[in-house]
Amino acid sequence: METTFRTVTTEVINSFTEISGKENVLFDPESLDRYSHDETEDLRYLPEIVVKPGSTEEISRIMKICNAHAIPVTPRGAGTGLSGGALPVQRGVVLSLERLNKIIEIDERNLQATVEPGVITETFQMAAAEKGLFYPPDPASKGSCFLGGNLSESSGGPRAVKYGTTKDYVLNLEMVLPNGDITWT
Repeated sequence: METTFRTVTTEVINSFTEISGKENVLFDPESLDRYSHDETEDLRYLPEIVVKPGSTEEISRIMKICNAHAIPVTPRGAGTGLSGGALPVQRGVVLSLERLNKIIEIDERNLQATVEPGVITETFQMAAAEKGLFYPPDPASKGSCFLGGNLSESSGGPRAVKYGTTKDYVLNLEMVLPNGDITWT
């Protein structure tokens, strides 16, 4: 069964603005173009709107609205990928995770970290190194790619042969389901 998506309305835009703030809801042509592609050559899909939430709760509220209005959502990290994973093929909403960029904790004793999806990979590697720890995944774009994007694309880099890819370093996830529910794996 094929899903029929609807377009973003003024009412929906106003709701997103209330949730994430006017400065984090983009629909001008220049911004839409910036979020219409990743590093994949010659592929562009213009979203209708870009929303940059600042918390899990904001994402939940946004997803509830999109689910209720049958609006497609494409989560996006830094857009450095080469596989098209961040492309809004169905248009709709690009949910940019760039504001979720905090390293919440690095637990040296248990060799665990809690991070948000918008943390730049190299920033996390350096923070781990400051604690005497080593985070192996090293995609070529590590200076600009986000951990969340690395996970969604299972990024690895040259060290993947010995140490594995990003997915091998994830113990659990807090995630927002399409209906807006927040859960942990």
